[in-house]
Amino acid sequence: MPAPPEVSAFANRLRKNVAHWRKWARRRGISCFRLYDRDIPQFPFAVDWYQAVLPREEPQLHVQEIDTGWKAEPEARAAWLAAACAAISAACGVPAAQLHLKRRERQRGAAQYGRLGKAPPQAFVVEEAGCRFEVDLDSYLDTGLFLDHRPLRARVAESIALRVASGARTRLLNLFAYTGSFTIFAARAGATGSTTLDLSNTYQAWAARNFALNGIEPRRHRLVRADALAWLPQALAAGERYDLIVLDPPSFSNSKKMQGVLDLQRDHARLVGQCHALLAEAGELWFSTNLRSFALDAALARRLGLREITSQSVPEDFRRPGKPPHRAWLARK
Repeated sequence: MPAPPEVSAFANRLRKNVAHWRKWARRRGISCFRLYDRDIPQFPFAVDWYQAVLPREEPQLHVQEIDTGWKAEPEARAAWLAAACAAISAACGVPAAQLHLKRRERQRGAAQYGRLGKAPPQAFVVEEAGCRFEVDLDSYLDTGLFLDHRPLRARVAESIALRVASGARTRLLNLFAYTGSFTIFAARAGATGSTTLDLSNTYQAWAARNFALNGIEPRRHRLVRADALAWLPQALAAGERYDLIVLDPPSFSNSKKMQGVLDLQRDHARLVGQCHALLAEAGELWFSTNLRSFALDAALARRLGLREITSQSVPEDFRRPGKPPHRAWLARK
């Protein structure tokens, strides 16, 4: 990789982006959004703005340095990184203490991201479309809220609201649910009940806190800690049915808590097929993945009528040249 350009070029691009995207976000009532995404190849950062509402109303910057394989002497690299972070802070008008820096390494083979450190999390609360979410910009690579799923959350909520208005049933299944954001949007839109399933104790506890932030009734909206690969056949055998299913699995998981290993490319036909079988009549399946090399099984798509909706599910602030941050499909029964 060639030597990085002067930081001034990066600073100029950041100032232009801040002026554009903050104005864009204010017009749409969006408080958490992407400001910069490797616009200049020699400054491989992703910069996200998070507007906190609790405990204090102040912005926070989530900055990820993307590993490109560039090598430099430690002192030179440290000086370059410090100058880049100073440019980000100055361009955004956000104090350096409110900038949270991470390095996103290339993952190979069975490698997985885990907790980044043992320091106490500095969690705070943000809002999206009237829903509140706890985020933590320090403890893990991901923050607790996937910003690129903003339109997809809105579409699920809209579908729920239309069903409620027509008197239809509104039971939601949220698989690989992470911190429960899709469930919260569905519940706030009027879903009569839901099952939010994830294998992680950490994420189930995080989802419970998000439920409490939004006044979600836990008796109607249940949290289930389970391995989805094992749970789905059991649910089918028990005759369970859902009106909306959100399926957003990881690309790969070899958790010791699982029965086996999840490889999405290999396993997606089984997962999607089982979810479709769990749909009630006129039900909807929303399937999404961030696996950049993903190829949907063509026979599965024809059999289930899967329609790609990526162009409607990726928000404007995440539309950059190259592959989208995720792909999404919708199937109706």
